[in-house]
Amino acid sequence: MTDWTIWVEWVVKGFILCMILLTGFAYLTLYERRALARIQVRVGPNRAGPQGLLQPIADAVKLIFKEELTPGKVYKVVFLLAPVLTVVPSLVLAAVIPLGDKFMLFGREITLYVADLNVGVLYLMSIASIAVYGIVLAGWSSNNKYAMLGGIRSSAQMISYELSLGLCFVIAIILGNSMNLNEIVDAQRDMWFAVIQPAGALVFMVVTLAEVNRAPFDMPEAEQELTAGYHAEYSGMKFALFFMAEYQKMIVICMIAATLFFGGYREFWFLKDTFFSVDSVWTIGSWQFKAWFLGPIYMLLKVIVLLFFMIWIRATWPRIRYDRLMAFGWKVLLPLCLVLAFITAVGILLFDLLGNPMLIWGVPVLSMLCILVVVAFIYRDLRRKSHGRV
Repeated sequence: MTDWTIWVEWVVKGFILCMILLTGFAYLTLYERRALARIQVRVGPNRAGPQGLLQPIADAVKLIFKEELTPGKVYKVVFLLAPVLTVVPSLVLAAVIPLGDKFMLFGREITLYVADLNVGVLYLMSIASIAVYGIVLAGWSSNNKYAMLGGIRSSAQMISYELSLGLCFVIAIILGNSMNLNEIVDAQRDMWFAVIQPAGALVFMVVTLAEVNRAPFDMPEAEQELTAGYHAEYSGMKFALFFMAEYQKMIVICMIAATLFFGGYREFWFLKDTFFSVDSVWTIGSWQFKAWFLGPIYMLLKVIVLLFFMIWIRATWPRIRYDRLMAFGWKVLLPLCLVLAFITAVGILLFDLLGNPMLIWGVPVLSMLCILVVVAFIYRDLRRKSHGRV
């Protein structure tokens, strides 16, 4: 394979991945609106096209032709660049996520990922941590106190919850014994990490809600206090870019969660070595081919379910007060993640030393006990506050 063909393959796969995320962003808005309507006993969008399927296109046309206003006192260069700096990391993050197994096409092997890095987890952590710069710069460049407060809140929130997110990545690294995402997915062939460490998977999903500023952690754009927060001065397509970045990060975060804890593109572990396995060979007449196409289907189903978890949380939980949000990150999630990482490491070490398979099941039991203890302490604290004793 010559160098130019490798570059062509990278460009084509990168373009296809961007199109997948852009299409996913458009129809995630419809999915969220219809799901919220179901939960809240409403109808939801159903006018533009059959069952509202053309609603995302109608929204896109509206935003494209909407007038863009730029206040006179903004720092114009940074003001224009901030939405772009917010969107790009949400696209670049997905480059190392494997969407399926490799297959042969015209005599050459095609992999369903853009890049295969030995330190893929480290890449995810580094890119995810710079995504906040666009939001902070948007708030600062707007020359607006409300927008500036939203940007400051976003940076403080990112710092608070980034540590817990990193420890959740550490849990997946310990279980998979690798920082390569393909190897982590292969390590879940026999059992998902969410089964071995359910508390870690649950905390990961909670922390990622704070990372993407989703309710109930949407303090940087709290309209009751900040009149839309960091994007208060944005309109038209510049606002649409912030909107796009948030929803694309939702999709990418769910892809990362599926990869680290829910088997990635692989089938359910109890379907291993069956007709529905990604590794199975299907025979149709005289044709035999590997069922690699099941991988993207499994990944899509897992992402849809995890996205519904995010939407469900938004529909049911009120926004957390800012001081409690920070306290929850530093005083609850960070110590909990440290304990979960310690339990996982000790469980894997004992399993490797003694070789007893029953030892590994002590990890989920102890982890869920930790979650119950944390919930009990939070409940006791809330009851004391409600009775005026604190």
